Amino acid sequence: MCKRGEKIRVVGVSRGNEYSPNHVDNDAAILRLAAEALERMGCEVTIYPEKEFVAQNIEGEFIFDMARDRATIERLKKLEDGGALVVNSAYGIDNCVRQQMTELLVANEVPHPRSFIISTDEKFTPSVFPCWIKRGNSHAMVKEDVVYVECREEAEVVMADFRKRNIPVAVVNEHLVGDLVKFYGVQGTDFFYWFYPSPCSHSKFGLEKINGVAKGIPFNEEELKKYSDMAAEVLNVPIYGGDCVVSADGELKIIDFNDWPSFARCREEAGVKIAECIYNRVKKKQMKK
Repeated sequence: MCKRGEKIRVVGVSRGNEYSPNHVDNDAAILRLAAEALERMGCEVTIYPEKEFVAQNIEGEFIFDMARDRATIERLKKLEDGGALVVNSAYGIDNCVRQQMTELLVANEVPHPRSFIISTDEKFTPSVFPCWIKRGNSHAMVKEDVVYVECREEAEVVMADFRKRNIPVAVVNEHLVGDLVKFYGVQGTDFFYWFYPSPCSHSKFGLEKINGVAKGIPFNEEELKKYSDMAAEVLNVPIYGGDCVVSADGELKIIDFNDWPSFARCREEAGVKIAECIYNRVKKKQMKK
């Protein structure tokens, strides 16, 4: 811990409300809990809304963030390139954009559904029905950015909507039948939490109902943590969450991965572990000086 009079100054950047659909309070709560835990460790923490962070040209040697706005991410990249420690990295946040995430997970052999990346200017050619069509150039911001379809006609309607909204690329994932599992983790700590979303209605857009109520198919929890940590390493997001489908034979495939989610069901414990992750990285950077 920091000695008295030697406080480490840490900057926090909150997520803009428009990037927290149906989770504004939850996202604010987990950032606040992480900040409070860092303060108990002896750090001096100042939190800025992401637009204010950019407008005021805020600088810092140690930064933790839930950024999503394009201007904020570019600002954080500039600071990282100049030597600042940023958790999660702005480069990692960009890696979690759907197209990049899909390409990186597949290339690094993280278990993932059969997927296609297609231009919305083209006809829908994949024959993987039923499937999910997802906005490829950003995180999902509205329900229409992630759509389940069962036939080519429905797929063409989605593609037309993407074109109308100037979304240039779509990611197509085959639909996996099985139990939907949500998980949260903090790399470099012992924290890992998973749950079935269906019984408790934990949802951003209500899409979990497609998979239905989980049957409780047995699976290897250590294997899920291993794959999740693999994805976190590949994508460069130590503070993470995601979704996985467990097939009838217990096979696991990660279908989505997010940089710094809300940790809504386990935020008290997660906030402490997130602070631990940030603090350890700060101390490691200081030791290299």
